Amino acid sequence: MSSKQGGKAKPLKQPKSDKKEYDDVDKAFLQKKKEEEKALKDLKAKAQKGAVGGAGLKKSGKK
Repeated sequence: MSSKQGGKAKPLKQPKSDKKEYDDVDKAFLQKKKEEEKALKDLKAKAQKGAVGGAGLKKSGKK
């Protein structure tokens, strides 16, 4: 019928996982991935910088 507990039940907390051991292949992959993300971030920043300049709708002087 009716219970005291209303709403959604919270999930139980997961135990913290220990730090993973990475071998050389995994370390190289993670390093490469970080470099790619950094390059992508730089490209996005450059793209936004250039697009802000003069592009946009021009208003006419007519009423």
